[in-house]
Amino acid sequence: MASAKTSTGSTLLQPLSDITNIPIDQVNFVVCQLFALFTAIWFRLYLHPSKTSTFVRHVVATLLGFYLALFCFGWYCFIVALGYLSLCQISRVYIFDYGLYSADFSGPMMIITQKITSLAFEIHDGISKKEEQLTPSQRSLAVRRVPSLLEYFSYNCNFMGILAGPTCSYKDYIAFIEGSSFHLKHAETNGNENGKYKQAEPSPKADVIHKLSVCAVSLLVYLTVSKYFSVEHTIDDHFISSTPCYIQVIYLYIAMLATRPKYYFAWTLADAINNAAGFGFNGYKKDGTPRWDLVSNLRIADIELSTSFKLFLDNWNIQTSLWLKRVCYERCSYNPTAATFLLSAIWHGVYPGYYLTFLTGIFMTMAARTIRNNVRHYFLGSTTHKLIYDILTWAATQIAICYTVVPFVLLSVAPSLKFYRSWYFCLHIACLLVIVVLPVKPKQVSRKDLGNSRQAVHLQKQQAVSNSHASTNNNCNQKRKET
Repeated sequence: MASAKTSTGSTLLQPLSDITNIPIDQVNFVVCQLFALFTAIWFRLYLHPSKTSTFVRHVVATLLGFYLALFCFGWYCFIVALGYLSLCQISRVYIFDYGLYSADFSGPMMIITQKITSLAFEIHDGISKKEEQLTPSQRSLAVRRVPSLLEYFSYNCNFMGILAGPTCSYKDYIAFIEGSSFHLKHAETNGNENGKYKQAEPSPKADVIHKLSVCAVSLLVYLTVSKYFSVEHTIDDHFISSTPCYIQVIYLYIAMLATRPKYYFAWTLADAINNAAGFGFNGYKKDGTPRWDLVSNLRIADIELSTSFKLFLDNWNIQTSLWLKRVCYERCSYNPTAATFLLSAIWHGVYPGYYLTFLTGIFMTMAARTIRNNVRHYFLGSTTHKLIYDILTWAATQIAICYTVVPFVLLSVAPSLKFYRSWYFCLHIACLLVIVVLPVKPKQVSRKDLGNSRQAVHLQKQQAVSNSHASTNNNCNQKRKET
């Protein structure tokens, strides 16, 4: 049998669960996402904004979203979701009650939480704040009117993102439903590129096929490699006592490498579903090909080749990082880094391992920033030195990420502390020493930025001289006319 775990959702696919030995909740999730993928293609082709009204698109997207949620999680999800939404809407507070490490109803709740809080801040920025009080990003996302009930439910519960997200801004979603997203991005790109692109709505077909291929490879890697390398094995007594330190480091890296593809699969499939529906167009690349990464949640190459802790986080779970930045980091007046990590831990759930991971992440981020500001400029003198720096920082970043994320996977306090004790808390101690010993330096200004700054000043001077000449000529012409 696949699992003795009770599912609140449909048991229609229980035979498939028994055959594949995969828990029924995970089977329901994958099958519903595949159904959403084909539905998204139909939605883009037959319910295109040019063929139907925004009302119909809102209704269909919402009803299909409710159906998928009911199939996966049952009526319990429906009741809890509606109650949760109503409570959040009335009290405007964060409610985090679920931390189960499985494909249950807590997943949609986490996505809906992001959307509700994002929309609340966007409405607050658009209605309650003055323009000069907003940052450029807040100004561009500000919502100037309260959404209708249908728009509200469509944004939160549409079938493309009800199961796995990703979250998106309200204005981007409404532009997609109304059919104006392509024209807005097209006009924005043509404004930057002097109108070089033709007015033709691009097809997401190539990007969807590419992302589905990534899903297939990610799933294959996860199902094969993760069997032989598990994070839990790193706290085995025999492994700790008999394995050399460098082998433990290599094993931990491979085990974490084998854990990530399940996230690659889920998030890339969710991205493909949105793209298949026509949502996610984000302008054009320099070579003229369309970009379908508006709601992408990760950049795999940048993750695996990250040379800093920040670069890893910037490319992992991108939409959640943007949500944390917009609702917390940009608005917190005291220690925004710590506040953001704390909010992220609370949002993820109640397992102690989450808090250990994000507490460690605070020290890692501060230490990495301090080292970069004190050391990096010494390696920019030559290409060889820069390459050495990149290799060293890549290795250090991968080890730091693995070390930090172990409690996130183990979940409980005892095994997490056992792992850290087996490493003698070495990276914790190293981070504290770095923060205490090395001076806090301001961010170094790169030569490129300095050159751009000087060029801008030079252009301003030329413009001032030009304006002065123009003003002098105008005065002379005026005097001639008077004469």
